[in-house]
This record gives sequence, C-alpha cells and structure tokens, in this order.
Amino acid sequence: MKKLLVLTIFMVTLFTNAQIKLTGVVKDSIGEALEMANVLAINKTTKKMASYGFTDAKGNYKLDLDRNGIFTIKISYVGMKTADFEVETKDKNIVKNVTLAYDNTLDEINIVSKMPVTIKGDTIIYNADSFKNGSERKLEDVLKKIPGMEVNDEGEIEVEGKKVGKLMVDGKDFFDGDTKLATKNIPANAIDKVQVLKNYGEVNQLRGVQNNEDNIALNIQLKKGKKNFWFGDVTVGGGDSDRESLYVLQPKLFYYSPKYSVNVIGDLNNIGELVFSRRDARNFSGGFRSPSASSGTNISLGDNDIGFLTLQNNRANSIDSKLLATNFSYSPKKTLDLSGFAIFSNSKIQTLQNSSVLYTDPSLGIPDETTTNNTIQNTTTSLFKLSANYKPDVNNQLDYDFYARTSTDSQDQDFFSSNLGVIKQEQSGTPFSINQNFNYYYTLNEKNIFAFSAQSLIQDEDPLYNAILEDKASYSNTGDALGLDNLQTGYNINQGKRVKTGQIDAKLDYWNVLNDKSNINFTLGTIYSKQSFDSDIFQRLDDGSEFNPTPVESLLPDGFVDPQNINNIDYKFTDLYLGTHYQFKTGKFTITPGFTAHIYNVENDQFSINTKDNFFRLLPDFNMRISLKQSENISLTYRMQTQFTDVNQFAKGLVLNNYNSIFSGNPELENALSHNVNLRYFSFNMFNYTNVFAFINYNKRMDQVTTNAQFNPGSVVSVRSPENSQFANESLTFSGRFQKTFRKYRASLNTSLSYSKYAQEVNNKVSNNKSFTQTYRSSFGTNFTKAPNVTLNYTFRLQNSDLGERNTKRYTNTPSIQFDAYIWEKLTFRTEYEYSGLSDGTDTLNSFDFWDASLIYRSNKDSKWEYQLKATNLLDTRSQSNASIGSFSVNTVDYFIQPRFLTLRMIYQL
Repeated sequence: MKKLLVLTIFMVTLFTNAQIKLTGVVKDSIGEALEMANVLAINKTTKKMASYGFTDAKGNYKLDLDRNGIFTIKISYVGMKTADFEVETKDKNIVKNVTLAYDNTLDEINIVSKMPVTIKGDTIIYNADSFKNGSERKLEDVLKKIPGMEVNDEGEIEVEGKKVGKLMVDGKDFFDGDTKLATKNIPANAIDKVQVLKNYGEVNQLRGVQNNEDNIALNIQLKKGKKNFWFGDVTVGGGDSDRESLYVLQPKLFYYSPKYSVNVIGDLNNIGELVFSRRDARNFSGGFRSPSASSGTNISLGDNDIGFLTLQNNRANSIDSKLLATNFSYSPKKTLDLSGFAIFSNSKIQTLQNSSVLYTDPSLGIPDETTTNNTIQNTTTSLFKLSANYKPDVNNQLDYDFYARTSTDSQDQDFFSSNLGVIKQEQSGTPFSINQNFNYYYTLNEKNIFAFSAQSLIQDEDPLYNAILEDKASYSNTGDALGLDNLQTGYNINQGKRVKTGQIDAKLDYWNVLNDKSNINFTLGTIYSKQSFDSDIFQRLDDGSEFNPTPVESLLPDGFVDPQNINNIDYKFTDLYLGTHYQFKTGKFTITPGFTAHIYNVENDQFSINTKDNFFRLLPDFNMRISLKQSENISLTYRMQTQFTDVNQFAKGLVLNNYNSIFSGNPELENALSHNVNLRYFSFNMFNYTNVFAFINYNKRMDQVTTNAQFNPGSVVSVRSPENSQFANESLTFSGRFQKTFRKYRASLNTSLSYSKYAQEVNNKVSNNKSFTQTYRSSFGTNFTKAPNVTLNYTFRLQNSDLGERNTKRYTNTPSIQFDAYIWEKLTFRTEYEYSGLSDGTDTLNSFDFWDASLIYRSNKDSKWEYQLKATNLLDTRSQSNASIGSFSVNTVDYFIQPRFLTLRMIYQL
C-alpha cells in the first residue's frame, strides 16, 4: 500500500511539473472583480478543449496548459463581451489580466455549448460530453464524474453535499422525481447537459418568501437526436452458475416531445439485481410532503407491515426480481400539465443467516443466543399516481395528486435457536393505502400571498402471524403465562391483527411582504388522525381446532392487571395550531424567528375505559443563515417539537411481535418533548473545485417513550411495554465531507460520528446506556478521458457500546479498488474488488471479499449492438458479516449470499 501511495504521488508530481500555469485577474470596465466568469482554453492545433475554469471572488483565474503549445483563451461573463486572446506556452508560467466590456446582446448559447460548466444565477449547467470517456452506460456513470456530485449505492444523488430531491428530464418529472430509477436506467448517450437547479421551488409565487436554500433539483437535457423519437435499449442475457441457469431481460424505452413524454422500464432476472426493493417501494412516497411537517408536531402512525428481514447491500442467498414501470406526462395546453406513473414489482428472496446475540447485562441472567434462520420472502407491490397541475395565470396555481399503494407480502422462516430449539414462523399481509393531495396558491398582489394545502390518508394493514415451537419445555414459562394448552405436541401460536388509519392534514398560509428584505407569515392548520387496532392471539390444537387462551396474571411481570390476549381500541388525535414567523435580511444574515401555538387532544378507548389528554403548548423555532459568499454559507436552526406515538403503543392487550418478544401497550402514555439544534456549514469553490460540508446536530428528549423489557428467568423471551422515561435522552451527530478535484484527480474524505445516551429498563433494573459509532471514508481516483481510471476507497467503522455492565466494540475495515478502461474505442473493461474484515479488537470475527468484472464490446460508438460478459462474485464468497447495536443487545450476523455468476448479455440501442 505504501509503494502504491508513493507511486501515485510521483505520478501526480510528474503530471504537475509537465504543465504551465496561466493566471490572471478578470475585471469589468470600472475595475470591479468578476466572480464566476467562465475561462476556456482551446488547443489551436487539435481544436479541442485543453482546460477550463472559473474566477474566484477576487476575479482570479487559473488554467493548467501543456508546454510548447498555442492556445486560444476565451473569457466570458453574462452581459459582457467575450474576451479572446492567444497564448503560447514554453517553460515559464504566464500572467494575463483581462477587462471585460458590457454588452447586453451577448449570445450565451454559443458559450454554453462549448463550456464544460456554465453558471447562470442559481443554475449550474454541465456539458455531459466534457466528462465522458466512452465507458459510461447509464446516467449514474456520468454524474459520478462531475465535480461535486456523488451517487451512492441506493442510487440517491448528492450535489455539493446536499441530497437531490427532484429529478426531471427535459423539464418533465421522471417517476415523480425518483433518482434511483433515473440513475440506473437513463442511457448515458442520450444526455446532452445536466442542469443543477439550486434554491429550487416548484411554486413561483412562494420563491420570494420561502427558504429553498437546501432544495436542489436536477434537470437532464436530452440531445437533439433523442427528441421526438423513441430511444433507449433492450438487454437480453443468460448464464450459468453451480446452482441454476440464469436469465435477464431489461427493456428500457423513452419518448420525449414538447407536448408529452412516455417512459417504460422493465426488468426480469434471477441474477440478484434487485432493481426495486421493498425499501424502494416504501420510500416511493409519490412526492407527498406533510403540510404540517414544520409546525412542531411529530405524530407517528406506526409500522404494521410484517417484519421483513433487511438485505445487506441487496445481497441474499437467492433473488428473483420482476419490474414493470411506466411514467407519462401530457400537456394538452400551456396552462395544464397531467402526469402519472404505474409501477408493478415482484421479488422472491431467500436469505440464510447465522446470528449471535450478546445481551448487555450478564447480571440479569439473560443467556446469550445463537440462531440459524432460513427465510423466504415474497412480495408483490403495485404503485399508482395521477397528478394535475393547472396554472391559468401568474397569480393562480392549483395542484392535485392521487396516489395508491397495494401489496401482497409473505415471509416464511425456519429458525433454530440455541435456547428455544426449532421454530417455524409464517407472516403474511395485504396492506393498502390511498393518499390525496390538494394545493392552491393565490397571489392577490405583490404584497399579499396565500397558500392552502390539504392531504388525506386512508390506510389498512392486516398482518397475520404464526409461530410453531416444537420444544415445549424451553417455552413452558411463556406458554403458561399466555394460557396455552400444554397437552399438545408443540405450541402452534397464531395472531391476527388489523390496523385502520385515517388522517387529514391541512393548513392555510398567508404572507405579507413588508419590503424587499422582510416578510411576515401566519399559518392556521390542523391535523386529525383516527386509528383502530384489533388483534387476537389463539392456539391451533393438534386436532385442527382453535383455542382462545386466557393469560395468567400471576405468571406475567408485575404491573399487568387483568391481562388480555385480544385488543379492540380506537385512538384519536387532534391538533389545532396557529403560527407566525418573521423573516428579515440584514447584510449577509437572513433571520427567521417564530413560534406555533397548539391545542392538542389525544383520546384512546379500550376495554370500556376512555383515556383523554387535552393541553396547550407553545413551540418556538429559529433559523439563521449567513451567506459568506455565493457558494458558501452557514445555517443555524433550533426547533422544539412535540412527539406523539401511534395506536400500537396504547393497546393494552398482549401482542406477539416475534416468537421471543411479547408486547403490551400503555394507555397512560404521554407525549414527548424534544429540543433540536443543528449547525450546518457548506462551501463549494468552483475556482479550485473544493467541496466542504459539515453538519452537527444535538437532540434532547424529555418524557421519551422507551421500552421496559421483562425477561423470563434464564430465557430470551421477554414481555415489553412502553413507558415515558424519567431521564432525558440525548444524542449528538456529526457528518462532514471534504472533496477536491484537481486536474484529472479527485480526493475525498467523509466522516460520520454518532453518540447517544439513554436510559433503559430491563428486569426492573435501570441502566444508563451509551453508544458511539464512528465511520471514516476516504477516496482517491482519476478521471481521464483517454487513459484508464482507477479509484481507491477505504472505510473504517468503530461501533462502541457501553450498555449495562458490558462494553462491546466492533471494528470494520473495508478497502476497495475500482478500475475502468475504455480500449480502442471498442472495449470497456470494468472491475471492482472489495475486502471487509469484522473484529472485536482482539480476534477477527469474520472476513470476506468480493470481486466483480465486466467486459463490454461495441464495434463503434454509433453501433446499435453491444455485447457484455459480466461476472459477479468471482471469488465465490458465500457469506458476509454485519454488526449492529440494539437497546440491550449487540448482534453479529453472517449472511449467506449468491455464488459466482457468469452471464452473457446482448444490448440493442434504439
């Protein structure tokens, strides 16, 4: 590694010394420095771009040029005449100052077409071809080469440290702005320009009064030859492994015209490429944002899906995936836009894992546990959305959205527990939800602006649970407490559960613009939520009949009075609030203090007992932004919030969350109050392409809802119930990034720190727990247009938990290397190797490595046909490890994954 580092430094030094620096200052006719002026160098012999850059806040520019050459230099700035001059490089650096004259007739189109990067106000335009070397296939390949942009493993895009919230193609929403479907499917050869839209706001009327500095959108501009024609590609392939025959079919078709667009994405494969996971489906919210999200009220509706195991890096023992997705937009007239999408996905996943659970306090008598778990998951999800946007004039805008989600889920698990023996679990559910959203924006005049937003939700969840335990003896204490019939060959426990939710969230905003630097906002809003919860635990006997057991109060932990195996509860929540915020600007500061006054009503009705809680609360908030430079700012935010829980936490009857976890709610729960402070720093210097981002957040929660766990003596089976903690829970998180691009190299360092301190009660013993997780990521890579590119990455993670009387540490080291070569303008070779080691600081718990490679042939860049040979898991690694820290246990899991796969694919370009 040291030799490689020395060689890299030597190559960088050699490359640096082989070039000449052209520097200078760009000013206007009255001597004022011009920031963000475009500077372009064109080799006079080859007629190709040699270098480009921008001026900094003092008007300085800097270009690196090859020795012994003649270059045409073009310096341009919006609203001014372009300066052209020639320089001849020899062996000394050159200094050239430039003065630009004003010219309102400047033809910007010519400049934009030549410059790799152009800045116009809050919009940055990247010429995609300037960052391609021919090996790119999809949008993500292009974005990863653009300075300041990153695409993570989930397909999410970050620009200058901020997550992109919306993605469009030629100004039209692509699957409601979802970035993963875009980055993984839009072909690279169709992309002309990438527009970064900073301070993005979808409503013109509100741009002057709302704070959109954290909102970033991307607009992908297509090449002229891709408009008014179908484009895309179709992939067909097959292969073999030591387990089964492999197949893949992936049509990806696109059509764009000024009036309408259609996108069709399909995928059918059994090679482990999970193109649309359950996590993707859950995160695919349809673009809905709660109207009362910033009111200070945080209400949870709970999660009543079946407890699917989470995949690690989308790897599993077996994955079969199906996807059909279509997206459309249609503009019948200038004032009306219609759009929508339909997505159907199915996945069948088999996971096999070994787990080791270490409980935090040995003095409690809870035995550590090891398990083997073979799981088959099958889920079918359908998503549908229809949207309408109507703008009859500049003063009126109306939006309506309808979004529906349905799912059919099942999960079958075969467990072997070192404490409970053989267990079989089956879970299934058919949840659905319907969201509707209505927005109306009205501008009375330049001083008075109104906005109304309303959102409704109808949701129905019906998870079914079944657990069969063959070893009655190890489960006898729990079986007796539940009142089960112990004369059967084993325990066959079943539970039906039904949760229905209805919610309306609406608010009316009024802004009075006092002057150019200040405005005042008044908000009147309400949230009404109603949930019903029914559950029933029953036992299926050997003869097939059903038995309804009655829990035995004396065998349950203290505090259970008249326990029940059923639930029938109605829960209502109402919030009526009035808020006011005043925003003013002074110098570099934009300050927004405010508060919201709430009248809350919480009510639950169960077992003929009605519990109510009515109260008033004033929630202040504060935001201050300091604009140091055009792309450098600091923001400070404080917010007080009231946290309300969902119906599950109030339901008093016993509920089976798992074979070893029984839950009982608390009708007397109170709301929690939190103080949240965060400080953010951001800087993106286009002069030297340095991106710095830092974020620190402190959160303190009073009356936090925590879980009180009571374990049966000598058993891993627990009965858990929620309660309001008597101690304040605190957390502190920090994340930072430093990224610099110099010439054809990019280096970055990312840091993530998370510290939490909280109280946990187990078996009537309260412990003060601490958890500290540190993650450091470094990367260094090249971005050549002719030579092969290499990226070196290294990640180190330390998980340190001080829970109860046990301190546990887990170290993870993950170095990796990526290689990408475009050879003879016909072959693209890519390979990636990653090693990961998990240890406790003394011994290595597990280590594993992965090696993937692909070879792609295309006779020339305009060829319709492409052939790809792809190999995954070349080293035939069969498992990987992961460590996680819970409230009172530390888990280490070995996941078994797919073997070596080799596939041959043919790709036809439309």
